[in-house]
Amino acid sequence: MSDAVSTERTRLDHAAEALLSSGRTLFSLAIIALGVETLVCARYVGHSLGPRYEVIPVLPWLPVIPWLAYLFGAIWVVCGMGLLCERTVRTAATALGGLLFLCALVLDAPKNAANIGSISLRTTVFEPLALASLAWLLPVRGATLSLLARGSRYLFALSLIVFGVDHFLALAFIATLLPDWIPWHVFWVAFFGVAFIAAGLSMGLNFLQCWGAAGIGLMFAIWVVTLHLPRVLGLYAIPGAPRDPNEWSSLFIAIALWGGSWALARDHDPSPSSTRS
Repeated sequence: MSDAVSTERTRLDHAAEALLSSGRTLFSLAIIALGVETLVCARYVGHSLGPRYEVIPVLPWLPVIPWLAYLFGAIWVVCGMGLLCERTVRTAATALGGLLFLCALVLDAPKNAANIGSISLRTTVFEPLALASLAWLLPVRGATLSLLARGSRYLFALSLIVFGVDHFLALAFIATLLPDWIPWHVFWVAFFGVAFIAAGLSMGLNFLQCWGAAGIGLMFAIWVVTLHLPRVLGLYAIPGAPRDPNEWSSLFIAIALWGGSWALARDHDPSPSSTRS
């Protein structure tokens, strides 16, 4: 009986390891996709998509400057490709994290400071901060300086807590974004707000970090499948959504947070099967 239980547990460990091991690939591909989309949309700055939309550089934390969008789009693509290779992952992760951090600090934090109550502006600050933190934590164990790793975990934890608090501040509005086939809209928005805060505390307090990162990654995976992907595919009949760059960037950002969180969970998995040299 004990042998059967041990075998089943081993199978579950291997299955979990296989899922979490996809995290870095998902994160890398999402960064590449953001870069490609930025390059494609940069040439159309100022061109109207219709009465509701205007094509602007896709990354919401970039200003509407075509050459800057081309530059950053190319950098995201190169960094994303570098993350897929073991020999270049540390350099690519350091560069990507540094640029995302500067975008948040230099370009977006002043806007949010001028309108401190704006949830949308606060999101454009903490989204790149969260992605920067995950990028810095992405290299294999031992490749990131301990001070940078510790600071990145705290920054990621703070970002998650801010996202969770904002869920409660905009509870009614966020509930309207859920599709009709999902019941109890307000409940789920509050539930995920609590999940954000709980995961942030687990990161910041160094308590069950693997479970916190895996859970928050699963949450973003659910959002990608049930919310973001159907919206950009036009399945929810939202006018203009498939052509709206903001919808596509939201999809890719959610995938990056999904993959980055799972990569973080795998790196902190204490089970023997996750130990890497």
